Amino acid sequence: MNAARLAVAADVLAAAREHDAAQSDRRARYRNVEPETAELLGVLVRAVRAARVLELGTSNGYSTIWLADGVEGVGGCVVSVDIDAGRTALARKNLERAGLEADLRVTDAAEILAQSAGGLWDLVFLDAERAAYVGYWPDLLRVLRVGGLLIVDNVLSHSDEVAPFLSLVATEPAVTSSQVPVGAGLQLIVKSP
Repeated sequence: MNAARLAVAADVLAAAREHDAAQSDRRARYRNVEPETAELLGVLVRAVRAARVLELGTSNGYSTIWLADGVEGVGGCVVSVDIDAGRTALARKNLERAGLEADLRVTDAAEILAQSAGGLWDLVFLDAERAAYVGYWPDLLRVLRVGGLLIVDNVLSHSDEVAPFLSLVATEPAVTSSQVPVGAGLQLIVKSP
């Protein structure tokens, strides 16, 4: 990521942290990924050469900036969804400030997964309401292309909440998975051939 975009990303994160510190309700917070997680997202997009990226949980667009920067080099696109129209509007402004584009949609993650064709996505970043992950799993597996990568955030920081989901992943023969202790913890899940 170039210096100008790094500066925008840092500003977006700083504003989000200030906002979050003033919120007593967890759901009112932006809950951005940590900087080292954001950087790893950019690296993984490039490593997979992911041209079709789906982000479930846009928030203010901090992680979207990193994903969009990653796909720019391969001529790809990011589709990012959030159920909050205000957050989506803020994400759009933040992406514009960074000189990046993404297809931002106000919709439910389950809806876009159900509407996606099988094997459509090269990379999916899952950072939404953790209680819904078990319900997403069949469609996540279906929409990820063979060799594609599913990245799940908060697997260490909220291990109790994601345990049922990770149990499904662990027993699924069509994937290979590894946990990475970066930020709040990432689960990297690759769909096997």
